Amino acid sequence: MQLPDGVSAEGVFDVVVHGYDAVYAVIASSPTFRKLWAEHAYGGAFPSEFAHISFLTFDEIQAMAGHLALDKNAMLADLACGAGGPGLWVATQSGASVTGVDPSEAGLREARKRAKRLGLADRARYQQGTFATTGLDSGSVDGVLSVDAIQYAPDKSEVFREIHRILRPGERLAFSAFEVNPERVFGLPVLGVDPVPDYAPLLDTAGFSIDWYNESVGWADRVNAAFISVIDAMATLTEEMGEAAASSLGMEAAVTLQLRPYRRRVTIAARRADG
Repeated sequence: MQLPDGVSAEGVFDVVVHGYDAVYAVIASSPTFRKLWAEHAYGGAFPSEFAHISFLTFDEIQAMAGHLALDKNAMLADLACGAGGPGLWVATQSGASVTGVDPSEAGLREARKRAKRLGLADRARYQQGTFATTGLDSGSVDGVLSVDAIQYAPDKSEVFREIHRILRPGERLAFSAFEVNPERVFGLPVLGVDPVPDYAPLLDTAGFSIDWYNESVGWADRVNAAFISVIDAMATLTEEMGEAAASSLGMEAAVTLQLRPYRRRVTIAARRADG
């Protein structure tokens, strides 16, 4: 994909990574954010030791784990893993090992700490990388998980080519992501670079067959409630998290609420079609 003049893939990811680094570095010090996010973004049912900063519900991760069908001999790649919660939950339930890949070193530090607390350090490892450059060997993993991050990638076709490369033939991918309305994000950094309203054609071109493609239940209400709660609590969040992290959250909240860039939030299960 050709990026717009003056825009580089590195520049796009710098914006995203800077924001996530700021948040992950201080999230442990903000009980207010953790409480608000659990209550509004995913309904509070997710086990607290695997808490995350996405909109993934417990029902969704259970469905994803069922699709991935991993066992104790399997290797899961958790792409854009952040602090590692959902991937570690899948590893705990299945007995699989997990390799988390993320561009945020602050997120990776938190993921390593969490794996150690959960007694999973011997089968969980974390490394810096992006969707397009995971650093994983071809045909080296038995499943790929990604949660609410692919919409930020500057080239979605490249994402699915890389996932196809690292998966063993016939193995499975499960992810959640936002479909983006191109007309609402024209010229906007990050979301406006390669806005995708439907991932199905990209998956097909990359060599995947889709098992299910579902709109997330209640996603719009949860997005609105979560970001409104962030804006309403901004003074407390700034006190607990500091200016950089709170400002990053506030910016995302304001842009999302004002522009309404998302067509839908979806969960998708697919498999490498040449198995």
